Amino acid sequence: MKRLALAGMALTAASAATAPVLAADLPQSPAPAYEAVPAPQQSIDWSGIYVGGNLGWNFGNFDNQSGSTSLSTSANGVGGGLYTGYNFQVTPNVIVGAEADFSLTDLKDSRTNGGLNLESKSNWNSNIRARVGYSFDRYLVYGAGGLALADLELSGNGDSDRKTALGWTVGAGGEAAITNNVSARLEYVYQDFGSQDFNLNGTGVSSEFNNSQVRMGIGYKF
Repeated sequence: MKRLALAGMALTAASAATAPVLAADLPQSPAPAYEAVPAPQQSIDWSGIYVGGNLGWNFGNFDNQSGSTSLSTSANGVGGGLYTGYNFQVTPNVIVGAEADFSLTDLKDSRTNGGLNLESKSNWNSNIRARVGYSFDRYLVYGAGGLALADLELSGNGDSDRKTALGWTVGAGGEAAITNNVSARLEYVYQDFGSQDFNLNGTGVSSEFNNSQVRMGIGYKF
């Protein structure tokens, strides 16, 4: 019996010693491969031509002076019009472009001083601007600046004089893509037209005009 027990123990030890060698000779399954998770991509491409319409409120200031007489006044009212432009997506987040707009306005007020009743009016204005923005996929914040045009008219002394004033503009806003083509925006625009000289039946009036606009718009990108 002792011999059988010793023989069994020897056989078990030999089997244990040769098991790793036999396992090494067996075919090995390759380690599972995992693909890298792709980085999230922006779903909105802001590049392209777009058109739209806007509606808002204008706050105009007419700093009028006739000699030593001040005839300054301010007016506010509804403004609305159209805009068009082009965006170029430089990187996934940086957007540059150019935009032009035209709006009809209802800015009119009068002031009486020194025997002169003066009415100041602006019926339309326009902007030609460069834009730079930063996008967060469906959302875009931007700043803009460039040239501004406006219609200015002064009436008094039984006469009226009208000019198209050239000035500068700056502004900022935000835009959200509702679909891949339709977007909504909210922006603030400031315009400054400097000083313009008017002649009302021989009475000279100098007028400095500036205007602030808060407006909303809906646009379509092609």
